[in-house]
Amino acid sequence: MKSLKFFVASLTVAFFVSSSVSADNGKKATNLKVNTAKSELTWLGKKMTGEHTGKITLKEGTIVLDGAKLTGGKFVADLNSITCTDLTDKEYNGKLIGHLKSDDFFSVEKHPTATFVVTKATPKATGVYDVTGDLTIKGITKPVTFPVTVKTTAAGAEATGTLVVDRSKYDIKYNSKSFFDNLGDKIINDDFSIDVKLVAAK
Repeated sequence: MKSLKFFVASLTVAFFVSSSVSADNGKKATNLKVNTAKSELTWLGKKMTGEHTGKITLKEGTIVLDGAKLTGGKFVADLNSITCTDLTDKEYNGKLIGHLKSDDFFSVEKHPTATFVVTKATPKATGVYDVTGDLTIKGITKPVTFPVTVKTTAAGAEATGTLVVDRSKYDIKYNSKSFFDNLGDKIINDDFSIDVKLVAAK
C-alpha cells in the first residue's frame, strides 16, 4: 500500500513539474508599441464626379504577437490631423477639411478619435491574416474584417492592409444614397478606404 501511495505521489509531482516546464517554455504574447512617426493612415473617398485622398496621423497603437504570429492589436487615429493631399488650391483644401471635420461627416469636435481594436486574426498564409476587429467612429462601434500582412524582424514588426469602411453604418449621411433619393451626380460613395501602415518596435 505504501508503495502504491508513493507511486501515485511521484506521478502527481512529475505531472506538475512537467506542466510547469511546458508553461515556461511556451511563447508569451508580446505587445509592441507602434511608432506613430513611422506609421500612417491614408484615406481615399470617391464620389460621382471624382475622388479625394489624404492622411490621418496615428495617436497611438500596438501590435500583439505570439512569436511571429499576429494575435491582437489596436490603433487610434487622431481625426483632428486629417489632411487632403490632392487639392493644391489652399482655399478649396481648407473647405474640404473643414467639411470633413463637421457634423456632416466625422463630428471631430465631439469625436476627435477613431479606434480599431483587433478581436480575431485568422492566418491565411505565411504572414497574411484576415483580421476582424471593432471599429469605432463617432461613438458607434461596428465589426469589420480586412486582410493584413505582417512582417516581423528582430527589431519589431510592420502590419499593412486596406480597411474599407461603410460610412452609412456610422451615421455619416451627407450625400449618401443610403439616406437620400434623387442626389444625381452629388452622390458620395458610402464606402471609403484607409490604407493602414503600422510600424512597431520591440
